[in-house]
Amino acid sequence: MSRLVFITGASSGIGQALAWRFYQAGYALALVARRTHEVESWARSCQLSLDCYQIYSADVSVSDSIVAAGQACMQQQGVPDVVIACAGISIGVDTAQRADMAVMASTFATNNMGTVATFHPFLDAMVKRGSGILVGIGSVNGIRGFPGHGANCPSKAAMISYCECLRGELRGSGVKVVTLCPGYIDTPLTQKNAYAMPFLMRPDDFSEKAFKAIEAGVSYRVIPWQMGLVAKVLRLLPNWLFDKVFAGRPRKPRRTTDA
Repeated sequence: MSRLVFITGASSGIGQALAWRFYQAGYALALVARRTHEVESWARSCQLSLDCYQIYSADVSVSDSIVAAGQACMQQQGVPDVVIACAGISIGVDTAQRADMAVMASTFATNNMGTVATFHPFLDAMVKRGSGILVGIGSVNGIRGFPGHGANCPSKAAMISYCECLRGELRGSGVKVVTLCPGYIDTPLTQKNAYAMPFLMRPDDFSEKAFKAIEAGVSYRVIPWQMGLVAKVLRLLPNWLFDKVFAGRPRKPRRTTDA
């Protein structure tokens, strides 16, 4: 029987790239997205075998929605071997703008509570089975805060911390928790950024490295490794120097100013 991977955010970006990589490795796919027609179109264009995937409609920012998708997956395909909480949003905010409070709430609902709700349906079954891998997507942006990233940076910092907590809770159960922190990946989320993005990766290059990290069950990995070094240096910088280095850096664009 094929191993099974459950992936949220499968309609584009790294979620879709990971789906293709796992399919190439012989996994059956449980693909979750709000835009299910886009997933179906992609699956047809890639000529995926119809008996190797199922598509589930869910909004990860609504806990009942993604929990229902997880339950449906277990009923139709069984308990996954790997669960990847890939759905996420990244939108610039300005605390002085009242409307951006809703953007921040939406970011945390998607990036953080969405991950919790993605993992929730599978935990008891994985622990009972004694195996499984839960994959949370953090970011190098979770290491320090950058202008305009008042929603994204703290949500990713929370992701890193949450996965660390969960890893400790599941120690000895046979269920592993993997935290992946992408650098800059060439996806619709980053293509609107107005600032330099060092070591920009293609989604398929990221997915190859991420797949190997997941299969190895590593606890934490920054991809690409060069951004891991950058992140470590940034973390060590004293605040006065960090502020000086990033003074005048373009802000991440707000939703209302996105083209």
